[in-house]
Amino acid sequence: MRRTRTETGQAIRKRRLKTKPVLAVLGILLAGNLLWFTLWMTKDGGSVKSAGTGEQVASVGKETITNKEWVAAMEERVGREALRELVNQKVMEAAAKEYGIKVSDDEIDLEIAMLRAGGEGTGELTGDPLRNQVKMQLIFEKVLTKDIIIDDEAVKDYYEKNESLYDVKPSYRTAAIILKDQSEAENALGELDSGSSFEALARERSIDRVSGSLGGELGYISESSENVDPAIIKAVSGMKAGETAGPIALADGEVALVKVTDTAEGRLFKFKEVKDQIRRELAIEQLPQSVTPEAFWEEFGAEWIYGKE
Repeated sequence: MRRTRTETGQAIRKRRLKTKPVLAVLGILLAGNLLWFTLWMTKDGGSVKSAGTGEQVASVGKETITNKEWVAAMEERVGREALRELVNQKVMEAAAKEYGIKVSDDEIDLEIAMLRAGGEGTGELTGDPLRNQVKMQLIFEKVLTKDIIIDDEAVKDYYEKNESLYDVKPSYRTAAIILKDQSEAENALGELDSGSSFEALARERSIDRVSGSLGGELGYISESSENVDPAIIKAVSGMKAGETAGPIALADGEVALVKVTDTAEGRLFKFKEVKDQIRRELAIEQLPQSVTPEAFWEEFGAEWIYGKE
C-alpha cells in the first residue's frame, strides 16, 4: 500500500526517538497476554481439557503434541518479553511513588489522541489495557525528564509553530481485506453477504499478510495515517462502527473491502491542555542517549529469573 508522509507523523516519531516507543511496549503486552492466556488454559478451571502437562493438545499422524510442549514453546517465544514488561511496570510504579509522579486521565487521553492523529494507531489494544500501558510510558518519560528545565517561552514557541499537530482529526478503527482484483473482491463480498465473518475472511483471503493475520486489523486511521492507501482513508471517513464498504480500488491495482469497528471523535487541544506534554517532548530531546526502563532496575531492586539485564 502506498505511503504518504505528513507533518503530524514526523512530529510523533521525533518525540519517540530517545525513549522506548509506546507501540513497542503495546506489542509486548499483546504477546504477554497470549502467554498468560495459554498458561491459564492449561490449569484446572480453564475451558479446555486440563488433566495435566501430558495432556494431548494436537497430533500429526501418530505423533502428539502435549500441553507441556505447547506451554514450553509459548514461554520460549514470548515469555522473556512478557516478564520484562511486567517488571518494567512494577519499576515504573515504584518510581512514581518515589518521585511523587502522577498521571491524569486527561494526559492519557491526549497521548492516545496524538498516537491516533499521527497515524500510529493502537493495534488491537484498547480500553483499560491501552490506558495502563500509556500511563506507564508517561511515568517513564516524567522520570527521565524530572530534572530538565525547559523555558516557558520555548514551550509557547513550539506550540505556535506546531499548532496543527493538536488539531486532532476523527479516526476510525479499521479492518481491511486486501484482494488482488475486482473479481476476488466480488467473491469475498458474496461470502460476507452469506454470513461469513469479516475477520475470518481477512485471515483466509487477504493478500496483505500482516493485517490478514490480525483479522484485517489496521488500527485507528485518520487523514494523517502514513501507511494506509488514501482510498481507504477516504472510504472510512464518516463511517459508523459496524459498517462495511467496498470494493475500493487501491493505488497499486489491488482492491480492498473495509470495516469500521470503532470511531474516535476529533478534538482541538488548546495550549493550556498540551503545555506539559510539549515541555516533556522538548526535555526528551535533550537526553544524551537512548534510555529504557531497565536502566532503573537496579535503583528499585528489580531481579528476574534471567539474571542481570
